[in-house]
Amino acid sequence: MASITIRNLDDEVKDLLRQLAAENGCSMEEQARAMIRAAVEGRAGQAGRIDQIEKTLRALTDPGQNATPLSVGSSKPSIRGRLSGKRILLIIGGGIAAYKSLDLIRRLRERGASVRAVMTAAAQEFVTTLSIGALSADHVFTDLFDRNDEHDVGHIRLSREADLMVVAPATADLMAKLANGHANDLASTVLLATDKKVLMAPAMNPKMWSHPATRRNRATLQKDGIAFVGPAKGEMAESNEAGEGRMAEPLEIVAAIEAMLDERSKPLAGRRIIVTSGPTHEPIDPVRYIANRSSGKQGHAIAAALAKLGADVRLVSGPVNIADPAGVTTTHVETAAEMKEVVEHLLPADAAVFVAAVADWRTANAAGEKIKKVAGEGPPSLKMAENPDILAGVGHHSQRPGLVIGFAAETQDLISNAQVKLKKKGADFIVANDVSHESGIGPSGVMGGDRNKVRIVSRSGVEEWPEMGKDEVAARLAALIAERLRTIVV
Repeated sequence: MASITIRNLDDEVKDLLRQLAAENGCSMEEQARAMIRAAVEGRAGQAGRIDQIEKTLRALTDPGQNATPLSVGSSKPSIRGRLSGKRILLIIGGGIAAYKSLDLIRRLRERGASVRAVMTAAAQEFVTTLSIGALSADHVFTDLFDRNDEHDVGHIRLSREADLMVVAPATADLMAKLANGHANDLASTVLLATDKKVLMAPAMNPKMWSHPATRRNRATLQKDGIAFVGPAKGEMAESNEAGEGRMAEPLEIVAAIEAMLDERSKPLAGRRIIVTSGPTHEPIDPVRYIANRSSGKQGHAIAAALAKLGADVRLVSGPVNIADPAGVTTTHVETAAEMKEVVEHLLPADAAVFVAAVADWRTANAAGEKIKKVAGEGPPSLKMAENPDILAGVGHHSQRPGLVIGFAAETQDLISNAQVKLKKKGADFIVANDVSHESGIGPSGVMGGDRNKVRIVSRSGVEEWPEMGKDEVAARLAALIAERLRTIVV
C-alpha cells in the first residue's frame, strides 16, 4: 500500500477522515491505511469488504454510534477537544525545518486551537507569510516596529494573549537570544515579554546542536522553565550531514503542546522519577560496538506518561533515533558505565524505572584504532568484561528510591526469569515481556516495534496485561506508579 490519494474522496468523506485522523493523532493517509487494513482483515463491515470503508468512517464519526476507531482498538477519549479554544502563538525561526510549521498549524487547528504566527526575517526566506496566514487564518506578525501592530504595544499583547508560546523551529540563534536576554526583533521581544509557558522544538545542524554554547544555552533555558521537544537524529537537509538536530515531527510537537496545556489533576506533582531507556553501545574500536535492538520507544513513552501526570522526570537515554519526550529532562549516554554514573548522580528520587536494555558485557580493552582484517588470520579474540548492574545497584543503594521497577526482556521462561530478577535486583516490580520472534507481538516484534504485551511481576503475584500500544502500556504503568507512590512516604 505505497500511496493513498485522499483528494479522490468526496468532500464529506474527507472531512470525516480528517476528523478521525485528528482524534487518533495520525495523518489522513495513515488513518486511511489503517482502515483499509482493518477492512481487509475483516474488522470493518461485512466480511471485510472494501466498500464498507466509507460506511465505517461515517459510523465512527457519528455521535450516535458506539464504534471504536479501528486504528486505536481502545476506548481512549477523543483528542479532538483537548485544544479546543486554546490560543497558540507560534514563533517560526529561520531554517529548512520551517516548512514543517505549515503542517503543525494544520494539526493544531484540526484539534480546535487557534494559531497566531510570528515569523523571523530568516523564516521568511524558507516559507512565505501568505502560506502561514492562509493556514492559520490570521494575520502573520513579522516586524517589531510595524506601526499598525505596535500602536497598542503589539508585542506585549501577543505575548500575553496566548495560552502557550511554541518556537518551531527553534534555531540556535533564537535559543541564544532568549538564554541571554536579547530582544532585538519581534520574536525575541515577544519571548522575553511573555508570562506564559514556552515550548521549543530545536532544529539545526548536528555540529551546532552539540556545540558547547548551544548546550549551555539549553541548560540555561531549561533552568528558566522552558520546555523542549526534540531534536531527533537523522539525515539533515545538507548533503552528507546526519546526526541529532532534526526538528521533532508535527504530531510529536502537538503531543507536547497537549501535555503542557493539560489541566487535569497531576497525581505525581512534586515527585522526582528516574527513567532509563534505549540500548547502550559498548565500543570494540572507534567504529564498532556491542549493542542490542532496543529502540527506546517504550522507555521514552513511559517518561512522557509520567511527565503528563506531573512528575519531574529525569530520563537517561542510550543512543536512540527518536526525539526526547516533551517536559522531560534528558541526559544522553553511550555506555553502561556512563548510564550508571548519571543514574547514581540523580539520586535521591521517589521512584526509578529501568527500561533500558543495558548490554551485559563490554570489551575489557576497547582498541584505540580500528581493528583491521589481516589476510590468512582469523577473527580477533575479544576479551569480555561484565558491565555494572544498574538496577541491582539502585535496588540495594543507600539512597534507594521508594519504588524501583525493572524490565525483563526474555525469549524463554519469561515468568520464572522475571521472578528471579525481582529477588536478585531488589526491585518492587519487574515488567516482563517476551521479545522472541515467536511472541507474535505486532508485525516487527517488541524490540523496535510499536506494540507490547507485558506481565507485572511482584512479590504478590503476576498480573498479565493484554497486548497494546507502547503508549498505552506507558500510561497504565504511570497510573500504577502514581497509585503506589500515593501510599509511600519517601
